[in-house]
Amino acid sequence: MSYLSRLLLALASVSLLLALPLPLWRIRLVAPQYPEGLGMDIHARTVRGAKEHDLENINALNHYIGMKAIEPAGIAELRVIPWLIAGLGVLGLGVAVTRKRTLAIAWVGSLGALGAIGMWDFWRWERDYGHNLDFEHAIIKVPGMSYQPPLIGTKQLLNFTASSWPASGSILLGVAFVLGAVALLLARGDAETRSVATPRRVASREVLA
Repeated sequence: MSYLSRLLLALASVSLLLALPLPLWRIRLVAPQYPEGLGMDIHARTVRGAKEHDLENINALNHYIGMKAIEPAGIAELRVIPWLIAGLGVLGLGVAVTRKRTLAIAWVGSLGALGAIGMWDFWRWERDYGHNLDFEHAIIKVPGMSYQPPLIGTKQLLNFTASSWPASGSILLGVAFVLGAVALLLARGDAETRSVATPRRVASREVLA
């Protein structure tokens, strides 16, 4: 791998590490009774209200419709995600030092797989909270209604407009994947250039002989 390829791979790894303290996803709820909106930021380690008491207010509203309380301590993924991101970040720096293209391919593939699995798991988490309702204790009951927020975009849930978008942490994760992919493309070009140049040098020596 060339110096530029390894530099891009190192930058990708640093981007992963920088994403750790940042919010990965933002969900916002706006309604006539909450014109300023309620929101929560999903981090690698925890879930926080966008403003003070937002998470408590969201859980209070969820109680009315029979939705489970959002309790960060009970979300198993939040105990695993930080280690996965940090581990890939450190491994990426190691791959940049080793200069081995095969390891770089494995690293970028692992990063892409982690991103895809993470998106699927987030969708599954939203679906579980939005569909598995405790109607027996719900105060507001709307037959056939579910409250799953959108994975990306906006959606109307009763009188609330729910929006869900990637935050700065996820943007950095995406940047890391793009940098890693570009590093692989450059490394592939370097390998092809060397493979073409080698036979030419051999042929030149044969002519001189």
